[in-house]
Amino acid sequence: MISVFQDANQTHSLGNTLMTAGLLLLLLGVVGGYVLNNYLALFAQVVAHLLVIAGPTLIKIGYVIRLNARQRLHLSF
Repeated sequence: MISVFQDANQTHSLGNTLMTAGLLLLLLGVVGGYVLNNYLALFAQVVAHLLVIAGPTLIKIGYVIRLNARQRLHLSF
């Protein structure tokens, strides 16, 4: 895992992947927790609401990793 952070291009890809995964988790959580809440069991609703928290967290972590990689690649923000 450390070798991923040594290469700025791989770090940039990791940041993009984390941001995409966070967005998908957020959307899945919103759909499960607020749109399909009448059709899901209680445990599934709890998991969906947890995804609403985990999704933006991954987006933020991915964004910071991506900013670091772009700075090392000398790209504009």
